[in-house]
Amino acid sequence: MKRFLTAAAMSALLSTSAMAENIGVSMALFDDNFLTVLRNGIQELSDGMDGVDVQIEDAQNDVARQLDQINNFIASGVDAIIVNPVDTSATEAMSNAAAAAGVPLVYVNRQPINLDTMPDNQAFVGSNEIESGTLQAFEVCQQLRAAGKTDGARAYLFIGELQNQSAIQRTKDVHDVIGMDMCNFITLIDEQTANYSRNEAQDLMTNWLSTGEPFDAVFANNDEMAIGAIQAMKANGISMDDVVVGGIDATQDALQAMQSGDLDVTVFQNAAGQGSGALNAALSLARGEDVAQSVYIPFELVTPGNIADYLSKN
Repeated sequence: MKRFLTAAAMSALLSTSAMAENIGVSMALFDDNFLTVLRNGIQELSDGMDGVDVQIEDAQNDVARQLDQINNFIASGVDAIIVNPVDTSATEAMSNAAAAAGVPLVYVNRQPINLDTMPDNQAFVGSNEIESGTLQAFEVCQQLRAAGKTDGARAYLFIGELQNQSAIQRTKDVHDVIGMDMCNFITLIDEQTANYSRNEAQDLMTNWLSTGEPFDAVFANNDEMAIGAIQAMKANGISMDDVVVGGIDATQDALQAMQSGDLDVTVFQNAAGQGSGALNAALSLARGEDVAQSVYIPFELVTPGNIADYLSKN
């Protein structure tokens, strides 16, 4: 990817020590444990830099609000914009607005639908979701096999926000893994969205429990939903020793649940790393430097066997 410095960009480069660089950040929502760590990663890196200011705003899970925030950032003359999209199918409009104004834009965590057609001054920093759901589902499969469930295991699947690429891909990953020969002993009883919400997942699990269907495992597109499911099961007197539960993100709450013996599997997604990576990419683009269109930070499987390596992360 080639980029050429304009006279204005060259002037900006020569005066970075004297002029502050302003980065506008629109987060899908503040009220999310994982995204809070990501947001803090942006803020903490900025705080340690001279002459870099970030303005972080909460889109409150509202696409229209997020588009307004982007337009306001453009109007205020920011040097670059970072977006954690509310709806990944709406990113083309965001890209077009930034491109028309010549403002660099970096998507973080949630992969934009227009990834392959973004302009040169736009990028995505996140993780490859094929890894997340695949690591989770395969480990759940292995734990069920170790428990002697290969004659037939039944599971529920909690899906995240349907408008987000991460939920779509993580759900597909589960289906792909249980379609493999070594894991096709697993049958999904039901799958529904709980919008990445702990409370919604608790309510949904309670409804499923009321049917009396026997089950052996729970797949959840994120840790918050896994924890909500655990809370519902424990409230109904179900021993967590009898159910394999998998989440994704390796949040601190999830790691505590794993230490308590409630959560069996999660997948570390480096929230702080994504946040700092997005800010570095935004600053590089603002300075006219080359940035890879996609910057992937690997997912890592977390189980009780290696949990000690992740207790101080996320």
